[in-house]
Amino acid sequence: MGTMENPLLTARLQFALTAGSHFLFVALTLGLVTLIVVMQTRATLTGSAVHRRMVRFWGRLYVINYAVGIVTGLVMEFQLGLNWTGLAETTGDVFGVPLALETVGAFFVEATFLGLWIFGWDRFNRWAHLAMITIVAATAYVSAFFIMVTNGWLKRPVGHSMVDGKAVLTDFGAMLTNPAAVTGFWHVLFGALLTAGFFMAGVSAYHLRRRHPDTEFFRRSARIGIITAAAALLPTVTFGGMQFAYVEGPEGVTTDPLPLAAAARNVMMFDWFLMGLCVVVLVAMALVTPLLLRARPLHLLAVAAIPLPYLAMIAGWISRELTRQPWAVTGILRTEDALAPMTAGQAQVSFACFVSLFAVLIGVNFWLLARHARRGPAPAEAPVRQPAPVPAPTF
Repeated sequence: MGTMENPLLTARLQFALTAGSHFLFVALTLGLVTLIVVMQTRATLTGSAVHRRMVRFWGRLYVINYAVGIVTGLVMEFQLGLNWTGLAETTGDVFGVPLALETVGAFFVEATFLGLWIFGWDRFNRWAHLAMITIVAATAYVSAFFIMVTNGWLKRPVGHSMVDGKAVLTDFGAMLTNPAAVTGFWHVLFGALLTAGFFMAGVSAYHLRRRHPDTEFFRRSARIGIITAAAALLPTVTFGGMQFAYVEGPEGVTTDPLPLAAAARNVMMFDWFLMGLCVVVLVAMALVTPLLLRARPLHLLAVAAIPLPYLAMIAGWISRELTRQPWAVTGILRTEDALAPMTAGQAQVSFACFVSLFAVLIGVNFWLLARHARRGPAPAEAPVRQPAPVPAPTF
């Protein structure tokens, strides 16, 4: 039976494509907002005009990615409730708790303060405005943590008991401190910084290669991106490696991961090696100002390296998820039992609708990011020249 004729395989492929695509938005959003907080803090403390303009430019790209990412998140959660009703019926009382907390943090607190930050330019005190984006970043971390708590529980279920065939939460603290969740969260956090660092370095290098007149702006931006990528690479690799301890199932539980899981892990590790080489070259470029400003081959390298963190994240996500198979929740619920009752035709229609929608959203996001990134920052404001005082008439 072909993949598209099997409702289970079709639904799994659909969720893999949509969840993986959504995660690409999350990584750049989480990393960029962190760097924006750093830049706005510098602008607030020192009154630096160039850092204030950096906040506006990179903030615009962040908002674009955030807005489209929110839509993909809503669509993905709708798919979860539509195609995987068995998962909700058996274990929803447990994994639904961190998901509900994530929703409150992401859609109420984070979105509210982001709106205030966007429309609060030149309307709020500079310290209040800085506090708004700081709260946005903090709630983004909280949101990512609760997502990883949910995913970590599916991989390594703790803090629950089975009552009449359904999982009941008994120890929320154990769920929050689940090593499969904690190591995953730190891996995601540093991976997001790595993504944002490569993105900022690549966009800046694009403008430096084209000899953008605002050299100081993109010189500073490139260095921030390169330093961030260099600082985040080793922790990302470290926490990624720590998760290997939770690849196998609990004692007495047999997992049978697909060969694709091993292939994805190899791709991820090779990609880390490539990023390491790129970071070494880019750090050397950042330390030598003439290279940073005029070395066009290195500028091309920085632009070409932008997709590398994305490739590593997708490969890592595939490896993490496939090593749990054939379980939706390890040792508790098999993937085939988590699927909602559906025919092959219904699964194919769902697949076509969701994947097409995600393809459109990804295309729109890429077009908007590329368009605004190429446009560059707004020109620096010229100082306002005060008119010369008119001498008083003499008699």
